[in-house]
Amino acid sequence: MASGLDSFVNHTVSIITSDGRNFIGTLKGFDQTINIILDESHERVYSTSTGVEQVMLGLHIIRGDNVALIGLIDEEIDNRLNLANIKAEPLNPVVH
Repeated sequence: MASGLDSFVNHTVSIITSDGRNFIGTLKGFDQTINIILDESHERVYSTSTGVEQVMLGLHIIRGDNVALIGLIDEEIDNRLNLANIKAEPLNPVVH
């Protein structure tokens, strides 16, 4: 998985963690255990009543054993989203 992340460096990514959290930021680096360094990051907190809240984090490190999914964000589409109008249930933690 690590070698596939090389093309994601310096691009905006979405990371979903095993506890159901969603982090968005610029991937700055990673190591062999998929510990992730995000810059200019924020967490998107989903709610069924108030829309998506964005919690600004700045430089953020995510432990590799907590990463469930990593994907590229299309910034053009993401910038057009009105997150205040998006209502959704928070993700449940991954169950093994």
